[in-house]
Amino acid sequence: MDSLNPENPPAVVESPPKRRVWRFWGTALWGVFAFAAMFVGQITVVGYVVLRKGAGISFEEAIRAAASDGTTIAMSVIMGLPAVVAALWLAIRFTATPFGDYLALRWTSWKNFLIGVIGLVSVLVAWELLSDLIGHESSPGFMSDVVKSAHGGGGLWLLMFAFCVAAPISEEFFARGFLYRGWSETPLGPVGATILSSLAWTSLHLQYQWYFFAEVFTLGLWFGYLRYRSGSIWLTIVLHGLNNLGAVLQTIWLVRHG
Repeated sequence: MDSLNPENPPAVVESPPKRRVWRFWGTALWGVFAFAAMFVGQITVVGYVVLRKGAGISFEEAIRAAASDGTTIAMSVIMGLPAVVAALWLAIRFTATPFGDYLALRWTSWKNFLIGVIGLVSVLVAWELLSDLIGHESSPGFMSDVVKSAHGGGGLWLLMFAFCVAAPISEEFFARGFLYRGWSETPLGPVGATILSSLAWTSLHLQYQWYFFAEVFTLGLWFGYLRYRSGSIWLTIVLHGLNNLGAVLQTIWLVRHG
């Protein structure tokens, strides 16, 4: 019997290393680090433009000029993408989980995509109806100013790429990818992780008024549910991009016909 023969010991089956994720505080602290990296990447562009435009005008005037320039904002948003990806890669590097697995970089079924589109349209229509009911503007004034500036400076296509591609990827990697993954594996569970990551995502939109904070938070809850349902953030990235594309096109229409 080979199992009793010292010259033929039984094969030892090694269990694969247990994959782990950052828990609540680890996720929160690395999330702050990723947010800071995104901010540095974005503010670097603004700082460069301010230094270039600062000659002959005050520092405050240069800041206002950079903050209202559509091309500058587009480049700022784009530069935030590699910064946040690098920060998250570093955070995930300390775990035993592959980067793509950690952030749920996998596609899902067309059924989930259809459900996501229907839900997204429903949320947007509900907010549009509410805006009409209470007489509130349906598009943030910030968006109108940025689109006007980008259109006048020839940077409209760059702005659309920034808002519809770069921003969805960086924000979804951050919120529904990293934050949700870590917090969902704590006592918060998927529900708590969805709410908390949606709040964190909403905090990235400080340029909006309180009314639009509520709309962004609602969208965050829907995207969080889709993240839980599908196990994919490619789905939320695509829907996030479609949402932003609709917002940009709506703003362009209002600017031209308003």
